[in-house]
Amino acid sequence: MDSGTSLRIEKTALKAVVKKTYVLDTNVLLHDPTAITAFNEHHVVIPMTVLEELDHIKDRHEKTVSREARIAINMIDKVVDGASPQSIQAGVDVPGSAVEGPLGTLAIYPDQLLTDAGDVPYLDVTQDQANDNRIINVALRLQAEQPGAFVCLVTKDINMRIKAKGSGLMHVEDYRRDRILDDIDLLAKGYQVVEGDFWSRIPEVDTLREEAVTLHRVPRRYLPEAYPRLFYLDERDLVAVVQRIDSDYVYLRCDSRDSLMHRRFWGMSPRNMEQAMAMALLADENVDMTVMTGPAGSGKTLLALAYGLHAILEQKRFSKLIVARSTPPIAEDIGFLPGTEEEKMAPWLAAFDDNLEILHGADESCGGSIAYVKERANIQFKSLNFMRGRSFNNAYIIIDEAQGLTQFQLKSVISRVGADSRIVVLGNLAQIDNKYISPLTSGLTYLVEKAKAYPHAGIMHVNGIVRSRLAAFAEEQL
Repeated sequence: MDSGTSLRIEKTALKAVVKKTYVLDTNVLLHDPTAITAFNEHHVVIPMTVLEELDHIKDRHEKTVSREARIAINMIDKVVDGASPQSIQAGVDVPGSAVEGPLGTLAIYPDQLLTDAGDVPYLDVTQDQANDNRIINVALRLQAEQPGAFVCLVTKDINMRIKAKGSGLMHVEDYRRDRILDDIDLLAKGYQVVEGDFWSRIPEVDTLREEAVTLHRVPRRYLPEAYPRLFYLDERDLVAVVQRIDSDYVYLRCDSRDSLMHRRFWGMSPRNMEQAMAMALLADENVDMTVMTGPAGSGKTLLALAYGLHAILEQKRFSKLIVARSTPPIAEDIGFLPGTEEEKMAPWLAAFDDNLEILHGADESCGGSIAYVKERANIQFKSLNFMRGRSFNNAYIIIDEAQGLTQFQLKSVISRVGADSRIVVLGNLAQIDNKYISPLTSGLTYLVEKAKAYPHAGIMHVNGIVRSRLAAFAEEQL
């Protein structure tokens, strides 16, 4: 380089991070009590009305959301504890809100001090929807005070989002931290159907023996979407299941359709291939959790119950069978019903009695057989609301109607599974009865996508209505 030539160095101007403001609705904190940490380096505002609603909800007796309200309040308290009133209103750093870079901040907005202002199109707070309107008004006020800034209301209430937009709020969003997929059609099914001959698509394959099992080793680049316990089916009757995966290879074990279709649990045999694959997952001793999705009438509950009776009464693998589900929103508290917890749960767990009747319908004394099996298998009916804080050891646990649970609720239940226990999670994403949960944000969807890579979990979408042709018509056409 010519010594007379000077080296020119230009400084690159770093773009400052634009700090956004997010106003959270109460339902966001009930859906995810840790939501205040989900907005990275941005500013989170919680209106005083939200705290008042959480305070009211936390004291509800034995209701599903009361625990989430208490956890959310404790999370907020940890952040603002020790801060001055002025700093709480301005914003306090939220620990854990950013992996790297500046922390996010949390502020409490005293919306009870809001007064009518000609430049802010406030909603009326004297109506039945007063609390929703107060929260919207906070976002409208912040937007008016910070022209050009990004101020966004985050709520899971669709009508509230419409009202906020109609009132002139520029940014309104659903809470998206729990959305793991963009399209529910992309949800893992536990099997893939391959056109033609599966092996014709695999140019490299090795065969090896591990103990008494023959495995086919395939480089991962040929099966990039593979995950443990994924079944491959082709048009030449191949059934291959992913036994395990390492950094370089996928290990497949081949089975025959005939052997799968001839498996029996407690007198029950599969009626279609999806049921047969689900039964294979249930019988796999290396699977600690099986998640079965599918439409009503596809046999999910019957399969889970039949294997549970088989494992407890014939194999002696578990000491009890626990059946649990969340009570529906129309009857949030089961306390008004007479009897013990199990007797209170009976109206919502009648489906299990129906399935026991199917398994023992041919017995000479069906009622006597069912009562005998319930006692021998130590079948216990539980409400999910009462399972938290307990551990279940040496148990076979069935969680029914899981589609209406949030990620947080499902995690709190699955974390209760103790030593030598197995859990089966059942749900139909087409029958969600929680107004704040969609198929994309259901805890069941989240569980399927997160658990598919776990080597001790099995996923299966059980399709095909096996109840009746009328049930199939209702599911598909009505």
